[in-house]
Amino acid sequence: MIRRGPSGAPTVRAVSEPLDPQSGVRRVSVRWHRIRVDGRAAACLEAGEGRPVLFLHGWGLSHRAYRDSVRRLAESGVRVLAPALPGFSGTARLPAGEATLRGYAAWVIAFLDAMEVTEPVLLVGHSFGGGVGTVAAHDHPDRIGALVLVNAIGGGAWTRDGDQVRPMADRPLWNWGLHFSADLRRPAHLARVLPLVVSEALPNLVLDPRAFWQAAQLARDADLTTELTTLRRRGFPVVIVWSPRDRIVTEASVDALRAALGDAPTISVPGGHNWLLADPDRFGRVMTNVVEVADRARGLSRRRHWWRRARARRRTSGRRASKTAPNSAEVA
Repeated sequence: MIRRGPSGAPTVRAVSEPLDPQSGVRRVSVRWHRIRVDGRAAACLEAGEGRPVLFLHGWGLSHRAYRDSVRRLAESGVRVLAPALPGFSGTARLPAGEATLRGYAAWVIAFLDAMEVTEPVLLVGHSFGGGVGTVAAHDHPDRIGALVLVNAIGGGAWTRDGDQVRPMADRPLWNWGLHFSADLRRPAHLARVLPLVVSEALPNLVLDPRAFWQAAQLARDADLTTELTTLRRRGFPVVIVWSPRDRIVTEASVDALRAALGDAPTISVPGGHNWLLADPDRFGRVMTNVVEVADRARGLSRRRHWWRRARARRRTSGRRASKTAPNSAEVA
């Protein structure tokens, strides 16, 4: 449950934001929470008002690194909840037996319970957070209404050479590191993304190296194509957002995501793996369109689900009618 003070109000630190220099409108305020999830400490930020959107951060970072991106998303008229996942930035690590993507997904549902969110949420997951979100949507479709995968892990493929696909599990850690450092050295990332990584990832590594490297291994080995295929069969609404210059989540991996999801809407954006950290304003604009696409996909999914149920009822009633109808010999 949410930690409350003597008056019953949740423990929260609100941050007043300055006026936007272009529009003159006061920006959405950011509220920082310290709560308990499954009896353990957790941290999160909350911004905006409206329908609930759950944002899950990428590996090594935390909710704090995405503050500006989350605020831009909230300015589209939604209430964004962004927790620090277990093992990062003030949220206690998962017990040893639960340190799996499925364990992270179960924690996400417990977090929603702690924040007293009962209606299905739109889940937006970046990188590692996208993998956690995929499992959460698969295992808890009653709590997740739609899914947005932003440069997300889970495709299970590393490279493609003709018909030959090398799995992501074959990718050596040095190759991950090489491309991760190259992504940070992009001119657009040096001034903004690199300081965030230094201020977030390094403390996370020092404070809880076990959780840090366990999450890295989960991201490296993640093959969620079975879960994604199940989501497609259910008609679950999923939108993919990816940047072609991303060398951390490779094109082969995203192709595997697309293949598993079938005709999922896909939005291409400029930049590298951490484009939403480098350009929060672009993220806000993209996500405004993505929310609309997800809503349309959810409406289409509901219509498809209704149509499949109607066809199933007609087939069932037809079979029952054929079993109860008298044959010609009995009539004679």
